[in-house]
Amino acid sequence: MMTARCYRQWLIGLVLGWVGMAQAQAQAAFEHRPWTELLQAHVRVIDGGQATQLDYVGMNEDRQALRAYLEALAAVSRDDFEQWSQDEQLAFLINVYNAWTVELILTEYPDLDSIRDIGGWFASPWSQDIVELFGERYTLDNIEHDMIRGWGRYNNPLIHFAVNCASIGCPALRDEAYEGARLDTQLEEQTRLFLMDRSRNHLDGRTLYLSSIFRWYPEDFEQGWMGFESVQQFVSAYASALDLTADDVRLLEAGQLRIRYLRYDWSLNDLR
Repeated sequence: MMTARCYRQWLIGLVLGWVGMAQAQAQAAFEHRPWTELLQAHVRVIDGGQATQLDYVGMNEDRQALRAYLEALAAVSRDDFEQWSQDEQLAFLINVYNAWTVELILTEYPDLDSIRDIGGWFASPWSQDIVELFGERYTLDNIEHDMIRGWGRYNNPLIHFAVNCASIGCPALRDEAYEGARLDTQLEEQTRLFLMDRSRNHLDGRTLYLSSIFRWYPEDFEQGWMGFESVQQFVSAYASALDLTADDVRLLEAGQLRIRYLRYDWSLNDLR
């Protein structure tokens, strides 16, 4: 016969087991494979991943699958989201941004040459409340600037090489979903691939030409995220991707290399 003490120990163990199971379920990675399958089917990789093009015609034919993925994203509650690791959260939000950007393009495709053709003069494509998330509607700006950059919990400048604005000037749309378990590796790879693209970043004499991303978001490279205090320091850390020599780095750090920003190409990253 079970004594009162044994019964209490058994009951405590049972409750702790239930709690552990609930926590494990809440912290389980979201299943992003449907997004990966869509990307692998419709993203064309160029120059080893330095750039990509998207087959919007093919993606539109798979619109039902895309919508199903977006609905699955929307079904995640904020409470469950908060139980995930920060890497899982950040991967989720990057995928939300990229998938909804594709959906936004498809609402107007093929009658557009740039994402900036959507919305007109008084309503940019990034200010439309199209994103269904956590039981509310958000804009793409909300996802990128208020959540990914604005919550103060991720503090990672490499996100600028992962979020994709459907334009040639953007860092490549990766041909797989971001995953929390591999996020650091994926972000690092995306950053190096972007910096290796000489159409976006290159040295010419004593002038270093960089993407306008660095002009638009200098604060994300200056406030100590990942230990970086300046754009120059960030660039120096990725000298090999930019083909900078040790002398180039010394000149850069001494302020003897001018930095100029290239014009951004807003043309649609379309496969046509």
